Amino acid sequence: MPALPPDKPLQSVCVLRLSALGDVCHALPIVRTIQDAWPRTRITWLIGRLEHKLLGHVPDVEFVVFDKNAGARAYRELRARLAGRRFDALLHMQLALRASLAAACVPAGVRLGFDRARARELQWLFTNARIEPKTREHVQDSFFGFTAALGIAVRSMRWDIPLDEASLEYAERTLPSGDPTLIVSPCSSHTHRNWPPERYAAVADHAVVRHGMRVLICGGRSDLGLRYGARIAELMKRPATNLVGKDTLIEFLATLARATAVLTPDSGPAHMATTVGTPVLGLYAATNPARSGPYYSRDWCVDRFDTAARTLLGRPAAELPWPTKIERPGVMDLIEIEDVIERLDALMAAGAPRTPTGGIRR
Repeated sequence: MPALPPDKPLQSVCVLRLSALGDVCHALPIVRTIQDAWPRTRITWLIGRLEHKLLGHVPDVEFVVFDKNAGARAYRELRARLAGRRFDALLHMQLALRASLAAACVPAGVRLGFDRARARELQWLFTNARIEPKTREHVQDSFFGFTAALGIAVRSMRWDIPLDEASLEYAERTLPSGDPTLIVSPCSSHTHRNWPPERYAAVADHAVVRHGMRVLICGGRSDLGLRYGARIAELMKRPATNLVGKDTLIEFLATLARATAVLTPDSGPAHMATTVGTPVLGLYAATNPARSGPYYSRDWCVDRFDTAARTLLGRPAAELPWPTKIERPGVMDLIEIEDVIERLDALMAAGAPRTPTGGIRR
């Protein structure tokens, strides 16, 4: 096993985190930490196509896009792209087997992965070094195990995702005034994480009546997202703007940056909001916010994961393996409308404080 930490800054590092949107948001501070500690180190990032649309403009990083939908061709293209190169270290930060097969295409001396207990899906077979074993960590903290293994002790909790002028102008047109605004981003691609549309509508109506908030309904172009957005708008008794499917990822991020808060389940937008300092009202029953909640907004989340564990699995959450998800029909019904209204009212009473962030980079 290679000796870690190195005795001097590495010349080249390859980061492998292909997906998903939330996880690449967690990975970006790892890249920033390396950049700040070792400013001369060349960084290459293997990333998915969708995720590249969000982060591809981050400066001083070479992005290599991996299209998981391309099958075997994606691995051939990756091998060809990296032919003749060799990295000082590969940071293999993803457990999926397809990611490990991509890791096998990366020539590197140090191949750093998770410790044996966390290296699920045979990840340990594709690495020759491991981060320090830890238990029951938030995903963000677990990623910092990689920089710790490199001997970098100071964390750079910043994102600074560049926003182009066109996206900033879009966001300003969408939210032209200083009115408080609630963004409802209702859908995860994991359908059992999604809250019923009528409950979103009730909370959104409360936001309008009680707090004088504008409500924007946002989301991607999937059929599920389009149906959800239309249904919430239909059920609301107060006006809302339905923008589902009408913006790009970067336009959405710029809009998030101008919003007061975002209401969302365990999904990419929860972590995108964190990157721009917008507080998140997160809805958690199918997943554990202590593990995957919005890093700086866990106090504003509704957490019914333990209730779900006891109700559906017959055990308290503390007795479950840390990665456990309870993605079962009806699990999100354990979150009541009143639970979410209470968190929204508390957030607004506190002045809807922004969360820490490195700011917006133009």
